[in-house]
Amino acid sequence: MKKYLIPAVALALSLAACNPSEIKPSQDNPEGLISKKCDSVLALMTLEEKIGQLNQYSGDGELTGPVALRPDLLKSIRDGKVGSMLNINGAGYTRKIQKIAVEESRLKIPLIFGYDVIHGYKTIFPVPLGESAAWDPDLAEKAARVSATEAAAAGQHWTFAPMVDIARDARWGRIMEGSGEDPYLGSLLAVARVKGFQGEDLADPTTILACAKHYAGYGAAQAGRDYYTTDISEHSLREVYLPPFKAIAESGVETFMSAFNDLNGIPATGNRYLIHDILKTEWAFKGMVVSDWASISEMIMHGIVADKYEAGDLAFNAGVDMDMEGNVYISEMQNLLKDRKITEAQINESVRRVLRLKFKLGLFDDPYRYSDSIREAATLLKPEYLELARDAARKSFVLLKNEKNILPLSSSGKTIALIGPAADAAGDMIGNWSGRGEAKHVITLKQELESRIGDGKVIYAKGADFLGDDRSGFAAALAAARRADVIIAACGEAGMMSGESMSRADISIPGVQEELLLELAKLGKPLVLVLFNGRPLILTEISKTLPAILVAWIPGTMAGPALCDVLFGEYNPSGKLPVTFPYAVGQCPIFYNYKNSGRPGAQDQKFTSRYLDVPNDPLYPFGFGLSYTGFAYSNLTLGKPVITLEEPLEVSVDVRNTGNVAGTETVQLYIRDLVGSVTRPVKELKGFKKVFLKAGEAQTVSFTIKPDELAFYNREMKWGTEPGKFKVFVGTDSRSTMEAGFELK
Repeated sequence: MKKYLIPAVALALSLAACNPSEIKPSQDNPEGLISKKCDSVLALMTLEEKIGQLNQYSGDGELTGPVALRPDLLKSIRDGKVGSMLNINGAGYTRKIQKIAVEESRLKIPLIFGYDVIHGYKTIFPVPLGESAAWDPDLAEKAARVSATEAAAAGQHWTFAPMVDIARDARWGRIMEGSGEDPYLGSLLAVARVKGFQGEDLADPTTILACAKHYAGYGAAQAGRDYYTTDISEHSLREVYLPPFKAIAESGVETFMSAFNDLNGIPATGNRYLIHDILKTEWAFKGMVVSDWASISEMIMHGIVADKYEAGDLAFNAGVDMDMEGNVYISEMQNLLKDRKITEAQINESVRRVLRLKFKLGLFDDPYRYSDSIREAATLLKPEYLELARDAARKSFVLLKNEKNILPLSSSGKTIALIGPAADAAGDMIGNWSGRGEAKHVITLKQELESRIGDGKVIYAKGADFLGDDRSGFAAALAAARRADVIIAACGEAGMMSGESMSRADISIPGVQEELLLELAKLGKPLVLVLFNGRPLILTEISKTLPAILVAWIPGTMAGPALCDVLFGEYNPSGKLPVTFPYAVGQCPIFYNYKNSGRPGAQDQKFTSRYLDVPNDPLYPFGFGLSYTGFAYSNLTLGKPVITLEEPLEVSVDVRNTGNVAGTETVQLYIRDLVGSVTRPVKELKGFKKVFLKAGEAQTVSFTIKPDELAFYNREMKWGTEPGKFKVFVGTDSRSTMEAGFELK
């Protein structure tokens, strides 16, 4: 293979006795050898070229933030003042831009191309919150693997995913990008997605760099407002918001992204405690930290720095290696060095972190290895990728209600009225952060229904828009419903109503859709709501009135086939909520693993922690999800009543399929520490297992609780396990459980 090495390397390293073109990876010490390669390149670089490696600009593709004024981009690349670019798409285009870097710049150092591959590149999977409802890390890994393979074939080296922010406020638009409210489930899915993106070896050109974002606390934005402030205690930070980041740092994620928010008064991008002390020192993270879009310069608006000079000082000394679209490092770093605010040793360390990734990706060997138009054409939208997207979607659907077993529907002899703005809205099926996905590749619910049962059996009427107060379509929708045997209402949020800068104070079904649904319910016909949403919605009135509700989230390219699989019983729904659905928006933020107050008494007592107008409990709890069959739990058994710090606790429960069809149940295990040196949550998820049971079949499901899984940060902020009494809860969701007790001595 042709080597695209910088021309003076051999000379420079004849002095250092280390030629990078001759250094081969070794299983014994691959990082050490890559480090030598990085040092060899550093030895040739001017200060300007070093600073350039820490600079990232956006191309002229999708813009994911306010565009900063910047110098001529191509000249900056030729001058060695750009280390990475984002929003440059396609094998041909990335090759064109890469060619400028490696053939027209002095040192010919390749660029890294990054892109927001959040839930697919061309084949679009359910939004991450929806995919998380499958409670299936293996599925998450496979979906990320496909996304990486497509993106890599289109010239991408790096995705700004997964988002691992714990989010407990449905008003926050970016809740759709993560795994929900629980740090245990969120950590497992985060690790799986990183493995899917990065594979076993980044030298494989079907892999891309993953990025842990947004570090940290972004999901706790006050009032659910995007970019807003967060105030988090050290206990909550360590036990709720940091665990997914720590898990993927330990599992080998190669990059982190700092968050927009300020955390306890210091913006995350300039927070030395977060980045330098915890991430790079305590966790020994060897990868690279990139800012979010212009988040370094935006610290001026936070009011913590006066200008770009101070912003660069704060961010770089905090540990941010690369400036995304901020134009701060490129303009201020030399002045900071001259004024001794930073040192060249610091700059060298950050540059090493960038160069290390370029070596690991094999870009010094062949900078065009990801820019192959033939491979791109052969890779995108492969049939097996579409089939996986279909499977991911149907596994993500959550059945909230199914009175009188309306579902599954019969596929023959019935006329279906299909009502609602989501029924044939292809673009809304792929939603926000949908990569290079296109509406033309989406199969809608209307299209698939007509294909399966014949368009003569499907009577379609839109009825209403996602937004607005136009009721002029109600009459046609009700007329269509009167002519049909069954009504399917496809309603909810438009695809772009969740995601970045998409916070909502009112999280009910938008527009006049709920009014339309209630009018349809008055007809007394079998009525199924297929709900499209990127966040929990308020369904209190709808849940009282409608007989069947299926949460479809934003399901992706294969929306129609996946939905029909479930609606007609070809696939038995098994999804479980990864996030709580509130009874009222005033409960937000709401989550299952809350702590008791000193007055947690009955709701009908006056002086207790309660609302006057709604219950404390949510409408649908974390972990909830029905099936076309039923599951009965019995015989919860603990291996022993007392354990020590040296022995695990064995837990088992019998689960029986009580219905007439096979189904998959997610058996969930929670614990509670009854007395601690600091207050503990009423329940904490510590394990789950998915079991497939035939009709009438029973199975004993076993768990092992290790003593270190009972650890927490104590009163002195030391991590450890405390002796005492505990409860174990096992059941179908966080509210419906059996319980038993044990003691740790």
